[in-house]
Formats: sequence, structure tokens, C-alpha cells
Amino acid sequence: MDADREGGGRRRPARVLAYALCGVVLLAGCASMPDDGDLRGVESTPRQDPQVRVFAMPPQDDAPPSDIVQGFLEALTSDDPHYETARRYLTGDAAKNWQPDESATVLEGGPGTESDHSGSREDANDYSVTLTGTKVATVDGQQSYSPAEGSYRKPVHLTRDGKTRQWRIDALPPGVVMGKSDFQRNYMSVNRYYFASNSVVRADADEGTSPQPAAVADPVYVRRRVDPMTQVVRSLISGPTSLLGPVVRSSFPTGTALAENAGSLAPDDRSRLTVPLNDKAAGVGQEKCDEMAAQLLFTLQALTPAVEDVELRSGGEKLCSLTEDRAETVATRGSAQRPDYLYFVGEDDSVVRIAAGSNGTRPEPVPGPLGEGEKALRAVAVARDEHSAAGIGLDNKSLYVASLVPGGSLGEPVLVSEGEAEDDRLTPPSWDAQGDLWIADRDPADPRLLLLKAGAGEPVEVRTPGLDGRVQAVRAAADGVRIALIVEKDGKRSLLIGRIERDGRPGEEAAATVLELRSATPELEEVTAMSWAGDSRLVVVGRERGGVQQIGYVQVDGSTPEASVPAALTGVAEIAATEDERLPLVAYSEDLIVRLPSGLQWQKVTEGTAPVYPG
Repeated sequence: MDADREGGGRRRPARVLAYALCGVVLLAGCASMPDDGDLRGVESTPRQDPQVRVFAMPPQDDAPPSDIVQGFLEALTSDDPHYETARRYLTGDAAKNWQPDESATVLEGGPGTESDHSGSREDANDYSVTLTGTKVATVDGQQSYSPAEGSYRKPVHLTRDGKTRQWRIDALPPGVVMGKSDFQRNYMSVNRYYFASNSVVRADADEGTSPQPAAVADPVYVRRRVDPMTQVVRSLISGPTSLLGPVVRSSFPTGTALAENAGSLAPDDRSRLTVPLNDKAAGVGQEKCDEMAAQLLFTLQALTPAVEDVELRSGGEKLCSLTEDRAETVATRGSAQRPDYLYFVGEDDSVVRIAAGSNGTRPEPVPGPLGEGEKALRAVAVARDEHSAAGIGLDNKSLYVASLVPGGSLGEPVLVSEGEAEDDRLTPPSWDAQGDLWIADRDPADPRLLLLKAGAGEPVEVRTPGLDGRVQAVRAAADGVRIALIVEKDGKRSLLIGRIERDGRPGEEAAATVLELRSATPELEEVTAMSWAGDSRLVVVGRERGGVQQIGYVQVDGSTPEASVPAALTGVAEIAATEDERLPLVAYSEDLIVRLPSGLQWQKVTEGTAPVYPG
């Protein structure tokens, strides 16, 4: 079989029209149709201004199969809400059966094509080509993003209509396929919010306050310019992705959907969004309705600041309304919790702190034994309520836990590693939203991920099915259901994100399992440090193969968020961030604690090591 694959050259203008605020412009970067010759690769459109809208052109009469295939691929990258133009390139049966929302496959440079010249002729009545490329990611029917790798090869078959003599596609791959830059132009990531199955008490709540549900971000990708607000609301109501489904709940009753006559959703001139629901939502109680509205507000705030108030209706009757301010009293979010202090290990190897977000450069010792220099420490982790802290001894061998209140003694270590070398002992610990302490023992003879309930008692080994490698760093998320691990295998250190499932059966030892571990940094060969930097975002220090160290943000699903890259900084060994994205990044670099105020360059803070925010 003589297969050709060509790309590059363009002989005619693109078959798309782009409408911008300044008028009508032609997108010269879009793939075009060759007048003759072999099929060519459909190159990915360069990144466009978000205001630009792209519309596909229908097939021309008597177009050859090569033009039909390329026209169809280009139509997939347009802003056509229901892909109506793309369906015009298909036969009637294929158009009826094709489900573009089933999946999206993202290729590195856009789909190329291979044709079989010996068996496929444009003067016959059928024609076959193969779409080719290198996979970057997939988006499934739940709109969940997953990194992918390997080659992409899918057949496309065309037939000539017996009456009209026009070529149309009658067999094609499922979903849609496009290049990486077209995907970035067409889609955007939005956090939908659900509630952790096990409620937690706010970190700043007084004793006796009733528990609040913890909001959990579940990122999905929606089409950027196809009524995204209505898309996101429908998506939220449909329920969480399968990855988080076992550990979160939605307050929308089963079967709830937008009312049939809901139309396109938009806030009014008072920033209130009215959401009409079907009769499955009728009769919900006030508490449940407030939670539904809080889910909507948290989700829509991730999409646009234009919504400050949500009103839910069903059957023409008002169910409830909720303002942005009151939503924070209904549920707690990590990104809404502002810590009081930044903590680190000072020059005398004890724990010190500086007010979070301040310009201060003079640390003060923390109250209690960890700040009194009773034991020389290498690393520290502070509970999210900032009432307790855990420290690792200078040799990484022992874990100590103490209250951050004056007086008291440090006591005996709550955990001791048997590893012979310092790098084969304990990692820095991390506190979760429920007040439990996570840590890994890197002892090659018995590597384990461990959990200490409330930072005390006998450490319990956490089950990690599917974990291949040794844990080098641990960070529990504020939502209580996710954990980030740096895992080393064969000299490569990767960032993995997993789901935490807890055993709640009475009478049994409290334990946990970390499941569905997935890489969040598939392009990095070496991950040096990481920290949570938002409800679904982390900041990572690492490098690609053959590259230099860099700092960047990643989403929990492995995609790259639309956020500015932090200013470059050399020699970063540790980095600290918080889910409250307003607070600056802090790093330990070349024997100094430095911080990065928004929009500025890194600034020296003081001498010290191991900077952390609570958690």
C-alpha cells in the first residue's frame, strides 16, 4: 500500500469565516482545501483572540472526497453550536448516528491524512482515508480531560450519492478530533462544585458549630463560545465525573434537569441568574435548596464574575435564592479559606512564622515546643486550623506533633523511620481538611504511605493499589478527597493525583485508600516540588527531558490552566502556595526564603528553609 502523508502548503483560503469585534477577518492559519493532489494534514489553527468566532463553510457542489474530508475536519473546529455544518459533510445515516459530544481527541499538530492510491480513486463510488496524528489528550462524554500519548489512526470512508453524485462521509471515528491549539481556542476548563460525602467543620469554626459540607472542584471542559453558562449549568446538574463520583455528592435530586423551556441562561441587570428546573426539584427543603444554589454560585463564579445571586425555580414557583456572600455560610471551600500565617524552619532549626500576605521579613517563633528550639527540625506542616503542627527531625528519622500554644513539652516522636540514609526516611508531612496527618516513609525495605488520625495514635498504612514507585512527597488537598504525591520510579519523579476513600464502618480501624492515581505532569521527567495553588490547581517545580528547571501550574486532570507562568527562579528546592490564589507563592531557593507578589519579581524574605502555608 502506497500511503502518502503531506502537510503544510495551502492553496486556497480557509473554509471558515471569523467574525471579530472590528469586523470580518479571514483566518489565514486555518487549514484549506487543495485544488488537486493528495489529502493534506489539517494544521491546527494558531491561538486566536478570545473575541474571534469561527464559522464553518458547507461543502461545495461536486467537491472531491479530499475536500469533503478536510472541510469536515475544519467544521469540527468552528463555533457551530450543534455541528450542523459538519453534519452536512456526512450521509443522512451517518449524520443521524454521529455523536460529537461523545468524546474529543486532541492531537499535537492537528489530524493528518493518509490515502490508499491503489484501492481508492476519486472517480469511483467509494473512497477511504486514515486520520493520523500524535495524541495529546482526550475529553470523554462527561467532559473530563485526560492526558494521552501514542499514535492516532482512525479510518474515514466516503461514498458517492447515487442520485446527487455528491461525495459524503458514511463512516467516521466517534466524537470530534482536532489539534491542540484549536482545542485551546474552542474549549475552556471550568470547575463544577459538589460536596464531599463526609462533611468537615470549617477551620475557623467555633467548637459546637454544626458541620458544613466541603465543596470539591470537579473540572470539566466546555466549548468556549457556545453558550458556556447554559452548558456549565446543565453539566453541573448532570452530576460529577466518574473519577470523583464515589467521594462526592450533589444536592440536586436525581432526575433534576433544566426546564424544557429554559432556553439560554444569562444574569439580569442585577447580576441575578434565574435557573428554571423541572418538577424533580419541586418540594426540596430550604437547606437542600441552599446547597443547590451554592453549587451553582461556586461553579458560575469560576466561569464569570457577572453572577452574584442565584434564584432557583420549578413549575413557575420560586424554590430559593442565594447571594454570593451567603453561599460561604452554606459550604466551605479551600479557596475561600485565608490562612493567618506562612510558616518555615528558621536559622536555629525551629519553626517560625510571618503573617500571610504581609510584606514582613522578620519571623517570630511559633508558640509551643516546636518554636522553642527543643528539637532541631528539617520540615514542618501546620494543621489547617493553625492550632497544631508536625515537624520532622533534622535527620528525617522522627515525626513530632505539638500544639501551637505556649507551654508544654514536645514528647516522644509519634513515628520513627528505619531507613538507613536520610533520603530513605520520612517525607515532610501534610494535614488534610479533617485534621488528619499524612506522611510517607521512604524506607526501601518497607516504603509506606501513612495516616495518623488527628495527628496522634498509631500510624495506619494507607492502601495504594496501582501505585508503582516510591512516594517522595505528600500534599493533601483542602477538599478532603484528593491527594497529590510525587512518586519516583526508575530515576523519574512524577506528580500523581489520587482520590481518597475512607473506611467509615463502625468498629473497624479507621483507614483510607488512595485510588485512581493519574499523572498531572506527563511532559515532565523530574518533579522537584509541588503545592496546591487553588481548588483544582497545583504549582509545580520540574523539568522536561533535557530541559532546565521551571515553575508552572497544572490542573488536577493534567491539563494546563490559563494562568500566567510565575517568574523564573533558579535553584528552587521547595515551594509553597495555598488554595487562596490571592496569596503569593513562596519558595526556598539557594538558602533563602523568597516570595512572589502578584505581577512582580521574586523578593527575598529572610534566611530559612521549608516554607509552608497551613495544610
